[in-house]
Amino acid sequence: MKRYITLLVALISVLLLATVLSGCDSARIDPAEGCIRVHIRANSDSDLDQSVKLEVRDALTQYLTSVLANCKDKNSAYATLQGEKENLKNIADKVLYAHNMTYKASVALTNEHFPERVYDKYTFPEGDYDALIVNLGSGKGQNWWCVAFPPLCFVPAAGEEKIVYKSWVKEMLDKIFG
Repeated sequence: MKRYITLLVALISVLLLATVLSGCDSARIDPAEGCIRVHIRANSDSDLDQSVKLEVRDALTQYLTSVLANCKDKNSAYATLQGEKENLKNIADKVLYAHNMTYKASVALTNEHFPERVYDKYTFPEGDYDALIVNLGSGKGQNWWCVAFPPLCFVPAAGEEKIVYKSWVKEMLDKIFG
């Protein structure tokens, strides 16, 4: 009897979750739920500075993916990022050096105001977010951002302009619900 009740409760829970998820046309990401954003600012809007920014983005997101993989909450992610700031600066500086840039990167973990952003079906409302800020040189050029925690980075797919959503959370939901 206990087994039957447990199975029934599990089935009802899955159905309720599926109903809630299927009824959502878009996902609103609430900063109060514990997002930590990543903001990479190019030195300038020159083609070279913008290109280098994207290479820094690729190197940092690859590194952050592995570093933050075991973080289960915002506090652990924040502490991990705090401890990784020097490594992140070194990774960015290595990319800058490889392109003979005369400027360096700076990395800070702070709280900043962000405008509302919509990517695909995900909305990040305007508000104050904890953020990992990476300034390349003056940091006055166009920027790129994603969310370090939970890991929601929007990076172009190979050879495409389309934004691709990459997240272990989404991958798990896709596995469960197809």
